[in-house]
Amino acid sequence: MPEKVVIVGSGPAAWTAAIYAARAQLNPLVFQGNPYDNTNKANGTLPLGQLALTTEVENFPSWPAGNTREYLRTALKADDVDFPYWVAGDKEQPTHGINGPELMALMRQQAVNFGTRIESKDVTKVDLSKQPFTLTMHDGTTVETLTLIVASGARANYLGLPSEDKYKNKGVSACAVCDGFLPIFRNKPLVVVGAGDSAAEEATYLTKFASKVYMVVRRDQMRASKIMAERAMNHPKIEMKWNTVVEEVLGNEKQVTGVKLKSTKGAADETLDVAGMFLAIGHTPNVHFLDGQLELNEMGYVKWTTVARTYTSVDGVFAAGDVADDYYRQAISAAGTGCMAALDAERWLGHHGHV
Repeated sequence: MPEKVVIVGSGPAAWTAAIYAARAQLNPLVFQGNPYDNTNKANGTLPLGQLALTTEVENFPSWPAGNTREYLRTALKADDVDFPYWVAGDKEQPTHGINGPELMALMRQQAVNFGTRIESKDVTKVDLSKQPFTLTMHDGTTVETLTLIVASGARANYLGLPSEDKYKNKGVSACAVCDGFLPIFRNKPLVVVGAGDSAAEEATYLTKFASKVYMVVRRDQMRASKIMAERAMNHPKIEMKWNTVVEEVLGNEKQVTGVKLKSTKGAADETLDVAGMFLAIGHTPNVHFLDGQLELNEMGYVKWTTVARTYTSVDGVFAAGDVADDYYRQAISAAGTGCMAALDAERWLGHHGHV
């Protein structure tokens, strides 16, 4: 018998979809990814999604500052192999909310509590040409399903510097809205890397908290729309660093203390004393396993074919979270579309006589 609902992904969209599908007695199966795959480690696509790479999360509703460690001890199951990690007494208590990995562990546990089944495998291939759909895993096993929820997310693009990787979550970030408010960045100089609308928007946003924002632009002009570029260039707190690239992220082992810039025009190298570096050079949606079988938008994200629905170009396939969101890319908006996708899948199954 084919599965009724299979969910691919392990971020807020996937677990929210699983919670709703499980409560609807659809017995969902989640493929959360292979935790031992080196490609997943390099791309930040390990189980629990991008929030597993985030420290404090203070903008997810219902998690104000509090003694989250005590709650974790009662909410998570002691037989979870990661239980000692989540509740370790020597771990620093978040001061503004909850840690990203802990929030995701709680979401996953909530889904499991209602009967969600989880497999730690990568979906490497799908056949969406006929019902039921067939999914092939990295170990060669296959699963058939009547509906599919694609919640595989999108990974932030980074420069690929070893020093950058070393200081991720220690001052290197790819989300100003997520992290800009954190104490380590307040009233400190910061760097934004990028030249498009997102970079201009992130730099402008960070001026609310930073003492100064440097924009590192590879060329002598921005790719952003004229209004966004002018807003950034004319802001009194933003200084443009034209014809430069980041060569190295500097730090004191605990956090970022500066960046070394290299000129693309042969000028002398320059070092900026900054408390953080924000990357705004785009995201890559995780759609490789779909092999072109779902319609994508011009930016490569799965296209929702109906307004206010999570429908895709294939009947019975739904998309949720950042894999279909090229604009907001927030945990709470991803969770919302995860709920929508589960409800859409449930109604599809009902319409076709499967529930």
